[in-house]
Amino acid sequence: MRPTLRIAREEWRHWSRSRLAWAAAALLLLVLVSTAVLTLVQVTTETAARSALQRQAHETFISQPARHPHRMVHYGHYVFRSPPPLAAFDRGLDPVTGQTLFLEGHRQNTAAFADAATGARLGGLPALSPAVVYQLFVPLLLIVLGYGAVARERESATLVPLLMQRVSGGMLITGKLWALMSAALLLTLPVAAIGLWATIAGDSGWAAFGVTALCAVYLLAWCAIIIAVSGACRSRHASLAVLAALWIAAAWVVPAVAVDAAARVQPVGGKIDADLRMLADLREVGDGHDAAAPAFARLREELLAQHGVDRPEDLPVNLRGVVAQHAEAQQKRVLDRYAEGRMAGEKAQARVARSFGWLSPVVAFATASRALAGTDLEDHHRFLREAEALRFRFVQALNRVHAEQLAYTDDIARSRDAEAERRTRVDPAAWRVLEEFRFRPTSASARLQAAAPALFMLFAWLSVALAACVRSARRLETPP
Repeated sequence: MRPTLRIAREEWRHWSRSRLAWAAAALLLLVLVSTAVLTLVQVTTETAARSALQRQAHETFISQPARHPHRMVHYGHYVFRSPPPLAAFDRGLDPVTGQTLFLEGHRQNTAAFADAATGARLGGLPALSPAVVYQLFVPLLLIVLGYGAVARERESATLVPLLMQRVSGGMLITGKLWALMSAALLLTLPVAAIGLWATIAGDSGWAAFGVTALCAVYLLAWCAIIIAVSGACRSRHASLAVLAALWIAAAWVVPAVAVDAAARVQPVGGKIDADLRMLADLREVGDGHDAAAPAFARLREELLAQHGVDRPEDLPVNLRGVVAQHAEAQQKRVLDRYAEGRMAGEKAQARVARSFGWLSPVVAFATASRALAGTDLEDHHRFLREAEALRFRFVQALNRVHAEQLAYTDDIARSRDAEAERRTRVDPAAWRVLEEFRFRPTSASARLQAAAPALFMLFAWLSVALAACVRSARRLETPP
C-alpha cells in the first residue's frame, strides 16, 4: 500500500511542477465557474419570469368581463414550463423544445419560443452549461494530466529500476490511477455545490446526489481509460495521439452518427403530411360549432328521445353546448392519437440515439445527465400532456356552462337580437373553472429510474477500462 501511495504522491508532485497542467487547470476552472454562475443566474431569472407570466396569464383569463362561454374557449390561455433547479447543471432540451404553450378549444398547439438563436450564436455548438463542460472539456484536462503518467516512466528509463525495487506493474498502475482519480474527484466539487444550491431551491436531494455521482463515475471511467492507454503505449506522443483520437470519436463522431442513425432507423413523418391527415380525420368527427351538422344527428335524436321532446328548444339543456362538449371529446381522441404517435416516434429515435452510449461514454453521460436534471425528452412530453389535460378540463367546463346556463333560443338568436346576445353572456365567476397551472419537477425516483440504463453503461465503461488497466499492468512486467 505504501509504495502505491508514494507513486500517487510523486505524480501529484510532477503535476505541481508542470506549467501545462497549471495552465489547463486554471483555464478549465475559469470556464467551469463562469459557466456555472451564468447558468445559475439564467435558470433563476427564467424561473421567476415564467412563474410571473403564468400568474399573469391566469389572472388575465379569470378577470375577463361577461362573455359568451364559447368566446372564452377561443380566447384561450397560456401555460409556461419553468425549468427545474437542476437545469442549472444541464439545460438539456429546454432551449430547443419551446417552453410556452397556447391552449384553446379544438386544437393542440405546439410549444413555442425556443431559444433557437443559442446555437447560431455559438456556431452550431451546444450552449455551454456545466454539464457540457464536464461532458467534453474535463476529460481533456484529465488527458493532459495523465497521458504520460506511465509512458513517461518508459521514456525516462525509470520503469526498470522501479520494477527491480519490487514495485510491481499493478502497484505502478494503481498509484498512477489513484493520483488521477483523486484529481477527478476534486473536480466534482463544483457539481456538488450546484446540487446543494438546487436542493435549497426546492429540487430533490437524491436527484442532486445522483448528478454528482454520475459525474464521478464518468470521470473515473475516463481516468481508467487514460491510464490504460498510457500503460499500453511506448511513448507519451503515442499515448497523447491515441487519447486525442478516442476523445474526438467519443465526443463528436459517435454522437453525430447516433443522431443520423436514429433518423434513419426510426424515421418520423413530416408535420405537413400529419396535419393534413389529422384535419381529414377531424372533418369526419364534425364541426362542434354547427349543432345541425349530420355528424351530430344521432346525438340530437338520442337527446330528444331521452327527455321526451320533439324540438331542441324544449330541451332542459342547450343543444349547442351539448354538441360542443361531444365534439370536443371526439376531437380530443383524434388529436391525442396524432400527438401520441408523434411523441412515440420521438421516443423511438431517442432510444436508438441513446443506445450509442455503449460506443461512447459521452452519449451515456448526456443521457443520464438530462434524465437526472429533469430536462430530457420524457419531461418535455410530460409538460405537453399536463398542459393538454388542463386545456381539455377548462374547455369542457366552459362547454358545460354553455349547455346548462344558456337558453337554446337565445343562443341561436344572439347574432340578430341584442337582448338575446346580452343574455348569453355569463357571469365572469364562471371563468374560475380554469385551474392554475404549475409544472413541477419529476420525482427523484422516476428520474433515477430513467437514468439507470445510461448509468449502467457508464459502469460498464468503467469496468472495461479497469480491466484494460490490469492488462497494461501485466504487460509492464513482461520483458520487451
